[in-house]
Amino acid sequence: MELLERITIEPGKCGGRPCIRGKRIRVTDVLELLAYGASREEILEDYDFLEDDDITAALLYAARQNDHLVLKVAS
Repeated sequence: MELLERITIEPGKCGGRPCIRGKRIRVTDVLELLAYGASREEILEDYDFLEDDDITAALLYAARQNDHLVLKVAS
């Protein structure tokens, strides 16, 4: 499975926000856990349905979402 295939978006689930493998845990939830200092091991222990590649996929998804061209209008 490609990493980004682990990220799913379903209109009726979590407000249509990106989730991990159709589960009710959003990419944002995983990112916030990491940002607040949780280790991969802690996340995997607390959310036993997650896999290590799910965390990597969340990070990759966030990186790709943030990597876009920004156009500035000259004044």
